[in-house]
Amino acid sequence: MAQSAVLKIKLQLLLGDDIAMGPGKAELLEAIAQEGSISAAGRALGMSYRRAWLLVDTMNRCFRDKLVATTPGGAKTGGARLTAAGLAVLEDYRAVQAAVAQAAEGAALKRLRRRLTPSSKSPQRPGKR
Repeated sequence: MAQSAVLKIKLQLLLGDDIAMGPGKAELLEAIAQEGSISAAGRALGMSYRRAWLLVDTMNRCFRDKLVATTPGGAKTGGARLTAAGLAVLEDYRAVQAAVAQAAEGAALKRLRRRLTPSSKSPQRPGKR
């Protein structure tokens, strides 16, 4: 069976050495909005609380306004939510992703796909068996 080529675009917004926004951070923001906490969002995405918290911290430092607001207090009274800025950044990031994906589906991509081998097997890289 022949495989079809899939274009994968990883859109990242950089601020200095930090990735201010990328696909994983967008997913985390969506999970925080759905779950209501950083730890629950991390669990839903299969990441540790520490990793999720570090990603939120990076986002909050990179943007003028915090994207995620937290309330201390544990499971009963604490939690996290997206701020208005967080919702706006997430919406804008998803819009840019959609625009880039749509733009990429042009003639150049069609030409690249035609140049791919029709074989269903991926060629082996040197040194791999």
